[in-house]
Amino acid sequence: MAVQAASADIADLIARCSLHDRTAFRTLYQRTSAKLFGVVLRILKNRAEAEEAIQEVYIKIWQRADRFVAGQYSPISWLVAIARNHALDMLRARRPAGEDIDAALDIADAAPNPERLAAASEDGARIEACLAQLDAEKADAVRGAYLDGYSYEELAQRFAVPLNTMRTWLRRSLIRLRECLTA
Repeated sequence: MAVQAASADIADLIARCSLHDRTAFRTLYQRTSAKLFGVVLRILKNRAEAEEAIQEVYIKIWQRADRFVAGQYSPISWLVAIARNHALDMLRARRPAGEDIDAALDIADAAPNPERLAAASEDGARIEACLAQLDAEKADAVRGAYLDGYSYEELAQRFAVPLNTMRTWLRRSLIRLRECLTA
């Protein structure tokens, strides 16, 4: 019952924040900032960034308080979702540019690739036999997606087909492979 009361209090504070009640906002901050800071810190793993992020999170809460619908979401879940999404956005923003990742492709890997490991095993032979039953293009697309790690978009460009067509190819091919392997 105490949890429901606390939840109702937080929901009330959010509702009052939507009316630009600064006292309610201050109280909301005092009651929830420790939890939200913990969420942000766990994601960002950097105290200085987390401190900066939590300020931005509360600005978003202030601006979006009118979007909270009591009863549709738990108020603390709504607050945590805002904090979590903001922290994830910050992580995405700090990722290195794609050119840095491309340089990593030139580094040789001494370990055998997954395709060679699978082909060396008995299961690999069964998979190859089932792949041979697919159209050559579709088998190459499956290998590209699941053995070589190409994205659907990269494969769609490579085979000059629309993205949804590539998704359909892969889904249907996997169904046929599963049928073949279970037969």
